[in-house]
Amino acid sequence: MPALFVSTMRTVVPLVAGWLLTLAVNAGVTIDSDRVVSAVTVVLAVAYYLLFRLLELLGTRLRGTLLQNAAGLLLGWARPPSYPKVDALPPVTVTSSASSYDQ
Repeated sequence: MPALFVSTMRTVVPLVAGWLLTLAVNAGVTIDSDRVVSAVTVVLAVAYYLLFRLLELLGTRLRGTLLQNAAGLLLGWARPPSYPKVDALPPVTVTSSASSYDQ
């Protein structure tokens, strides 16, 4: 499930940021049809992505490659994203040894 959250956030954050920048440029806060269309576009894009990403994840869990591939194609790539696992680095140990500074 973390990969779903990461991939969703990587899609949602730029869309919301673009929308907020558009609002900032047009600082006169009047609600007109252009702003409504922008907001609806963002909401529909997020809903579309989440729907097909969830179907893709469901296809992966059910071993349904047809569902996974179909949902993936509707997202633009037939294979779901995979993010490398990052293992924790071992702790740094400091050893005191004689060096040229001690002489």
